[in-house]
Amino acid sequence: MSTQTPGQRAAHTIRGLAMDAVQQANSGHPGAPMGMADMATVLWTEHLKVDPADPRWPDRDRVVLSNGHASMLLYSVLFLSGAALTLDDLKRFRQWGSPTAGHPEHHEVPGVETTTGPLGQGFANAVGMAMAERRLREELGAELVDHHTWVFVGDGCLMEGISYEAAALAGHLGLGKLIALFDDNGITIDGRTDIATSEDTTLRFEAAGWTVLSVDGHDHEQLSAAMAEAKAAGARAGRPTLIRCRTTIAFGAPTLGGTSKSHGSPLGAAEIAATKRALGLDPERHFDVPDDVLAFFRAKNPARAAARAAWSARLEVSPARARFDALHGDLPLSTVAWPSFEPGKPVATRKAGQMALNAAAKALPGLVGGSADLAGSNGSTINGEPAWSRSSFAGRNIHFGIREHAMAAICNGLALHGGLRPYCATFLVFYDYLRPAVRLAALMHLPVIYVLTHDSVHVGEDGPTHQPIEHLWAMRGVPNLHVLRPADAAETAEAWRYALARTDGPTVLALSRQDLPVYDRARLGDPAGLHQGAYTLREAATGTPDVVLIGTGSEVEVALDAALKLEAEGIFARVVSMPSVERFRSLPRAAQAAVLPPGVPRVSVEAGITLGWQAIVGLDGASVGIDRFGASAPGVVVAEQLGLTPQAVAAAARSVLRPV
Repeated sequence: MSTQTPGQRAAHTIRGLAMDAVQQANSGHPGAPMGMADMATVLWTEHLKVDPADPRWPDRDRVVLSNGHASMLLYSVLFLSGAALTLDDLKRFRQWGSPTAGHPEHHEVPGVETTTGPLGQGFANAVGMAMAERRLREELGAELVDHHTWVFVGDGCLMEGISYEAAALAGHLGLGKLIALFDDNGITIDGRTDIATSEDTTLRFEAAGWTVLSVDGHDHEQLSAAMAEAKAAGARAGRPTLIRCRTTIAFGAPTLGGTSKSHGSPLGAAEIAATKRALGLDPERHFDVPDDVLAFFRAKNPARAAARAAWSARLEVSPARARFDALHGDLPLSTVAWPSFEPGKPVATRKAGQMALNAAAKALPGLVGGSADLAGSNGSTINGEPAWSRSSFAGRNIHFGIREHAMAAICNGLALHGGLRPYCATFLVFYDYLRPAVRLAALMHLPVIYVLTHDSVHVGEDGPTHQPIEHLWAMRGVPNLHVLRPADAAETAEAWRYALARTDGPTVLALSRQDLPVYDRARLGDPAGLHQGAYTLREAATGTPDVVLIGTGSEVEVALDAALKLEAEGIFARVVSMPSVERFRSLPRAAQAAVLPPGVPRVSVEAGITLGWQAIVGLDGASVGIDRFGASAPGVVVAEQLGLTPQAVAAAARSVLRPV
C-alpha cells in the first residue's frame, strides 16, 4: 500500500466502495465504476471547479454520468469530496427511500446534475448544459459565467443514435467547454463490443468537429495532462473534446476484470476479497474509507469555497447583476402583453402560438428555443433574434437540425443548467422521436415546453405517416407531463401562459395546422378556464343539460355544431372544452362535477384514438374518434371520411340519452 500514490489509493477506495455496495444490495453494476475510478479521481481532485458546500453554485463545472449504471462512481466521489451524501447512504445503495438509487436521480442528490440511465441521454443533456454556459457567458460576461461541462460516457452511450445527433450539433456549434471522458473498455453486457460494432470512434468524432485525445485510463499523469489539454484546446480551437480513456472493466478483479460478467452483477465475496488484496485493500473491511483518502479528496475544498465566495462578491458589484437576477429569478408573467384575437376571424393555433411566444419573449429574456428544421411550420421563431452559431450565441433561436431526439434531451440540459427557459418544436407525430427525453423531463420535473403542431388528420395530403392518431393518449399516459390542446387562438395564448407558469414539469402544446374559428368570448366561456383543464364553453339553452359534449382542440368546433343540431331536436347539450385531461382530473371532485355534472350522459370527440376517454365519459358514455390510421387527402375530406362530424357526435349523443 505504501508504494501507491495518494491518487491511486483514492481510486482503489472508490473501487472498494463500488464492490461493497453492489454486493450488499445484491444488485448493480460494479465493473464500470471500478474501471472509471482513476478518471473520476483525477477529475475531482485536480481539475473540477466546484464547491461541495454549495452544489448549486451557478458557475460550477457540470459533471454528467451519462452511463448512469455506473452510479456508485458518482455517489462515491460525491461522498469523498464532502457533498451531501454520507457513508450510510452508500451502504443503502438501491434500497427503498435511499437517495442512492440504482441510477442517479437529479432531484434526490445535490451534485447529481441530471437523471441518467437510458444510455446517451446524459451525453445530450451535457451538450445542452454546454450550450447554456456559452449563451449565458455571452450575455453576462466571463466574470460570472466561465465553467466547463464534463460528461462520462461508455460504449453504450456512443452506440445509441442520440449521441450521433448531439455530438454533431456540439461540433457544429464549437462548444469548446464541453469535454467527454469516454470509458473505452470495449465491453457491453453481451460481450466485447466487436460483436456489434467496428466503428472508429476517433474518426467519427473528428468528422463531427471534435478534438480527440487518447490516453491510458488508469494512468493519472496521462489523464491529468489530457484534461488540461482538453481545456486549453477548447479555448484555443473552439472545439469540444473527447478523451478516449482506455480502461479495463472491473479493474483489479483477478478473474472477472475485463469481462462482461462484471458489468451488471455483484462480483461475489471471494472475487471481492481477491480484488481487495490485489489492490492493497483490507479484504476483511467493508465500506472502508481511510482518513488520508478523505483528506486527499477534500484538500482543495477551502480554496474551492474561497473561489465561490469571490464569485459571489463579483456578482454583487457586477454591472450584469440585474440581468443575472432576471435570468435566474421567477418569470414576470404579469408583464407579458398577451395577444388578443378578433372573434370570427379564423387562425391556426400554431400561428396564434407564435404570436403568444413572441409576446412572452419580449418580457422573458431567458426564453430560448427552436425547431427540428420546421421553424416556419411550427411557428417557433422569436422574431428579430438571431440563431445560435459557432461565432455567436447572442440570439435566442436555435436551429437543432433534423435531430428531434437530441433536441428534446438538449432542452433538458438547458433547463437543468439554469438561467434559461427552453422550448422546442416539431410536428406532433414526431413525438415518437422525442419520447425518451420527454419522459426524463417529466421524471426530473423540468419545465420544458414542447410545441407540437400539425396535431391531427387535418395534416391532410401528407398522409397517415404524418397524421398523429395514438399520440395524444400516449403523451397523457406519462406521469407529470401536461398536454394542452387549445380550441382556438385565445385558448392558445392561455396555454402558453399556463406552460410558462408551470415550474414542476414539462408541458406539451398540441397545435393545429389548419385555421380554427376564434370564438366570441362575450357569448361563450372565458378561455382562462384552460388553467383548470376543462370548462364550460357553451351552456345548454335550458341551463340544465341533457347531455355534455366534450371536445379538445379542433373538435370543439365539431361539438358546438353538434349541440346546435341537437338543440333543434329539443335535446339540450352543454359543450365543454377540455384542453388538458390530466389537469382536469387533478381537480377536486366538486370542481370536476361543476363541469361534468354527475348523472348527465357524456360524449367526447377528438381526432385520435378513443382509448382513454372511457375514464372521462364513463361506461354509459360514448366517444367519437379515430381508431385507425389516417389517409392521404385534403384534411377536411379525411376528417369527414373518418367520422369527425357534427352528425356523428349528435348520433352518439342520442345513443347515450336515457329514455324519459
